[in-house]
Amino acid sequence: MTDAGRKAAGVEGECKMEIRVLENDKEKGNLSFILKDSGPIYANTLRRLMVDEVPTMAVEEVEFHKNNSILYDEMISHRLGLIPLKTDLKSYNLPSKCKCEGKGCSRCQLKLVLKATKGSGVVYASELKSKDPAVKPVYPDMPIVKLLKGQTLELEATAVLGRGKEHVKWSPCHVWYKYKPVIEITGEVKNPEAVIEVDHNNIFEIKDRKLAVNKDRVLECDLSLDFSEIDKNVKVSASGTDFVFYVESFGQLSCKEIINTAISIFDEQLDEFAEELKKAK
Repeated sequence: MTDAGRKAAGVEGECKMEIRVLENDKEKGNLSFILKDSGPIYANTLRRLMVDEVPTMAVEEVEFHKNNSILYDEMISHRLGLIPLKTDLKSYNLPSKCKCEGKGCSRCQLKLVLKATKGSGVVYASELKSKDPAVKPVYPDMPIVKLLKGQTLELEATAVLGRGKEHVKWSPCHVWYKYKPVIEITGEVKNPEAVIEVDHNNIFEIKDRKLAVNKDRVLECDLSLDFSEIDKNVKVSASGTDFVFYVESFGQLSCKEIINTAISIFDEQLDEFAEELKKAK
């Protein structure tokens, strides 16, 4: 990370942030981790970058050749745009950064074709055929429209890279974070059963007739609970430097791709900002 990035993280001098992965479920597209020795400014910046700045492929334009289904062209276009597409960031450019200057070429756009002439039945995303096998619908069983006998749907769609800040269809994931809970038992708890009674997340347990912290359940702690009203020796607070992140990918990119791309974008933006500062008089 650049020096500007360290300052953005709220840490002066050398920054030694750490990440500890808690869970990485590649099948479900979920990843959770603890960001240590950071600050709320950087934590929220990272979240916004992942949701709004990491580009993905999505249908932007649709040319209809035939549509006599029950749905208008505009409704089908909207549905096509919201179908997540597997994205290859190495093979495609954002239209604004492409050598063709956004006019349209094989490096910044992709054609997908759909021809459905069923007598009766549902048209699914799997019938949307891509000219690039690496870019295809993430969920092939997503329904597009139901055709009745004699109805036909034929179209050509154009997919491009875009960002979530422009339209939610380009957002790659859902991200949220919380402060890491800090739980302390500073002395003897006279009535541990009373604490256990209001502890709905099983954060505490009784060992040898004494109240103890269940270390495997600390991250499930509800920071809104105030156990000090029961016993002043039980303290729950939020860490000011550690954050628990939860990332749920929509499938266009893996969670690690999303995080790494977000960090790269942040570095680029900071470098651009630093260059602009140098130009200022």
